[in-house]
Amino acid sequence: MKVFGVTGWKNSGKTGLMERLVSEITGRGFTVSTLKHAHHSFDVDHAGKDSYRHREAGASQVILASRNRWALMAELRDAEEPSLDTLLGKLDPVDLVLVEGYKREGHDKIEAHRAATGQPLIAPQDETIVAVASDSSPEVSVPLMHLDDTTAVADFILARVGL
Repeated sequence: MKVFGVTGWKNSGKTGLMERLVSEITGRGFTVSTLKHAHHSFDVDHAGKDSYRHREAGASQVILASRNRWALMAELRDAEEPSLDTLLGKLDPVDLVLVEGYKREGHDKIEAHRAATGQPLIAPQDETIVAVASDSSPEVSVPLMHLDDTTAVADFILARVGL
C-alpha cells in the first residue's frame, strides 16, 4: 500500500482537502482508505447504545456489524497509543492510504495552508513535506498548488507514490 499524508495547522483545510482527494482519486479507479489522527479524546459510540455499554463494562474490543458496514472499536485502557505503522497494518490492502495529521511521522506529506489562520508554514522546517496546497502564494522551496485545485493535488500525489 502506498501512503501519503495531508498535514497542517487547525482550520488549514486538511479535512476538506482529504474529502475532495478521496472523491477525486477513487473516481479515477483507485482504492483509497484514510487514517486520521485526533489529538484529543473522541468517541464514535453513544451513551446508552449496546456497543457503548459493552466498552463501559470493560471490553477491550467491540465490533459493531450490520449488512452495510462494520466498525471495530478498541479501548486502550491506559495502554500506549498505537503507532502509525501498527494502525496501517490493521487496514485491508488498498492502492493508497491518505493520512490526515501525524505531522511527526516520516511519510511524505502535503501541507494544507490557509493564510487567514495566521499560522506559519510548517514546510520550511519539515523535510517530509514535499508540497504545499495554499489559498495564497507563500514562498516555498517545494511545489505549490492552490488549495482548491484538487485535480492538481491528486495528480501530484499519484505521481509521487507511483500510481
